[in-house]
Amino acid sequence: MPSEKKYILALDQGTTSSRAILFNSKAKKIASVQQEFTQYFPKPGWVEHDANELFLCQLTVAQDAIKKAKIRPEQIAAIGITNQRETVVLWDKKTGEPVAHAIVWQCRRTADKALKLKQKHSAMIQKKTGLIPDAYFSATKIQWLLDNVPGARKKAEKGNLLAGTIDTWLVWKLTGGKVHVTDYTNASRTMLFNIHTLQWDDELLKLMNIPKSILPEVRDSSCVYGVTDKNTCGFEIPIASCIGDQQAALFGQGCFKKGDVKTTYGTGCFMLMNTGSNPIESKNGLLTTIAIGMDGKVQYALEGSVFMGGATIKWLRDQLGIIHSAHECDLLAESVPDANGVYLVPAFTGLGTPYWDPYARGILIGLTRGVNKAHICRATLEAISFQVKDLIECMAADAKIKIKEVKVDGGACVSNVMMQFQSDILNRPVFRPKNVETTALGAAFCAGLAIGMWKDKNEILEVAATEKIFTPVMTPEKRKSIYKLWKKAVERSKNWDEPRP
Repeated sequence: MPSEKKYILALDQGTTSSRAILFNSKAKKIASVQQEFTQYFPKPGWVEHDANELFLCQLTVAQDAIKKAKIRPEQIAAIGITNQRETVVLWDKKTGEPVAHAIVWQCRRTADKALKLKQKHSAMIQKKTGLIPDAYFSATKIQWLLDNVPGARKKAEKGNLLAGTIDTWLVWKLTGGKVHVTDYTNASRTMLFNIHTLQWDDELLKLMNIPKSILPEVRDSSCVYGVTDKNTCGFEIPIASCIGDQQAALFGQGCFKKGDVKTTYGTGCFMLMNTGSNPIESKNGLLTTIAIGMDGKVQYALEGSVFMGGATIKWLRDQLGIIHSAHECDLLAESVPDANGVYLVPAFTGLGTPYWDPYARGILIGLTRGVNKAHICRATLEAISFQVKDLIECMAADAKIKIKEVKVDGGACVSNVMMQFQSDILNRPVFRPKNVETTALGAAFCAGLAIGMWKDKNEILEVAATEKIFTPVMTPEKRKSIYKLWKKAVERSKNWDEPRP
């Protein structure tokens, strides 16, 4: 590798925005550009993205980051891609045009179908994929598009349709339609991939009525997939990693050992534990997933998913209008000693781990005349933390490993008041890194390893750094009391929107 190639460009394609971050060989952020894109809510519980807008947004921030850093594309050794998982795009193989909007991981339109799968095939699906049947995953979304977009199934059967998660779409677009690929982490989130055989599963494809021909080739998370097309992108750079956002954060946090745990506070909240070379089947509503594919081998993880994390703060801003920014939410939450008995259960799109209730809906409970918007802001931050506690209780029980500490990352973890409450309610130290963009950093590390910028994982650990450690100060009595009330509030939110005869 020529010595002037000093940078890795990480493309972090999230649920509400696209980011491009340039890192140097010391994993220091050189430039970062972020841009939000349109969210579509055509019906209650439905969430969509325009896949073309999403790609153009990602390409624009990539080009802008290069300009901002005042470097030449030739100085970039590789691109690493990390992405929102489970979101699905179907596009025409010949024209390259999506046949419909992308269906986002949060979308609940296939909840009824997923419930039927859960009732009839849950054990088989969980055994093969590590997943509990839910509308969250890609399979029912692909099936819905094939069945509901005019002409889609016919095109698929003729071999004229391609499907993929967002990493697949980005690689296909960036390479000018030359490469149709995904990695093990993203494949493991589709509910169509056997995490033990590491193959698309014929029984699941038949059950879902999805032709295998539309699915991408599955490769390691850290390897060269292809080179960007100059006519499309304006530059030619190797794409050397694809990894789902949560697995990228796990890797970016240096959670390489069995038992290492991280929580990412993004649009949703996701806790992952590295379980090494052996998958652990959950008894507590967690998912078994692939942590990474590297050097022809995979590591597994246990995962807990909270659907509404930072998105709950956006709800306060965009739907309720009681704050103008996430920082204002922090300031208001810090202005009161507690939530004044208020509990928010943000089950706006159902509840994830460990409840898996697609029919739960959000509630704000415990309201009295003394409650003001500062208490609601604090209840919002506490709701995120309570959900993370739900996850860690399940994880410790499943893995039978004592979890001593939790590493945190993602945009919402910059909140000191929330991280302190998180440490208090978990009764464990919480480690926040200097670079909270560990999702992008994980993709950069994977790409850098693939092209030799970093020689091994030990070298990566040397460049990772902790910024702040939060330690618990809450009394055991208070912790037990408020968590008990949280559980009571969750029970009230369950089953609210269940279909009625």
